[in-house]
Amino acid sequence: MQVVGYETTELSNSVPATLLVASDGTVRREPLAPGVALSYRLGERHCAGVVEDETHTACSSESAPYCDRHTFRWACALCTGECEMPLPTCHEAHAVYLAAFAPATFKVGVTRSWRLETRLREQGADRAAHLRTVEDGRIARQIEADIATDIGDRVRVPTKIRGLHRSVDDAAWESLLAGFDPLDTFSFEYGLDLDERPMAETVATGTVRGTKGRVLVLELGGSTYAVDLRDLVGYELTDGDTDRALQSSFAAFR
Repeated sequence: MQVVGYETTELSNSVPATLLVASDGTVRREPLAPGVALSYRLGERHCAGVVEDETHTACSSESAPYCDRHTFRWACALCTGECEMPLPTCHEAHAVYLAAFAPATFKVGVTRSWRLETRLREQGADRAAHLRTVEDGRIARQIEADIATDIGDRVRVPTKIRGLHRSVDDAAWESLLAGFDPLDTFSFEYGLDLDERPMAETVATGTVRGTKGRVLVLELGGSTYAVDLRDLVGYELTDGDTDRALQSSFAAFR
């Protein structure tokens, strides 16, 4: 049994995030809803292969989470608008947005306009502002590249984890927005209700506290742990609680 992918929560938050687990070519979804108990040990890690039409094709390459043959390189990842719009989606209307991650980390981004709120939840944004809607992806990328020289266009998962127990710095966010004229603003809740920062771990044992983007928060032995779901992809799983010695949080001693 191998972790071969994950899905973040739907926009409505009524469909929980899931872990995609494959065995003998069959893929099943492990719900990551609050209260769900996970009990898996992590074994060897290798390429997660490919999932097509709910069927998994395994790969024995030692490269993880994916080998070069199974790595998908998104054509737009480094695009700054200097392209010929090679994808059909490039010709759709795009939204340019700002996203905030507690307490005061900000980024600019673009997405197809109809996916705006979904994309923000996928990233685990706490606040957001819709700046503009433009006719295609090339124009959106050009605007993004210009704004990114001052704000940045990437936020790493460890940075997001460090702010999981924090609230957005309202003064810093409002100061940033003062330089723009947003069409709309958003505030998102993920129901984690954390008093202290979870410890970053790669583990699949514990009771699900919730998810925020691709970060899974687990509670185990009175401590909370933050798991980057991508870091689980490729691991072989066996049933049973982890046998690793994990660091305990201060809450475990109260």
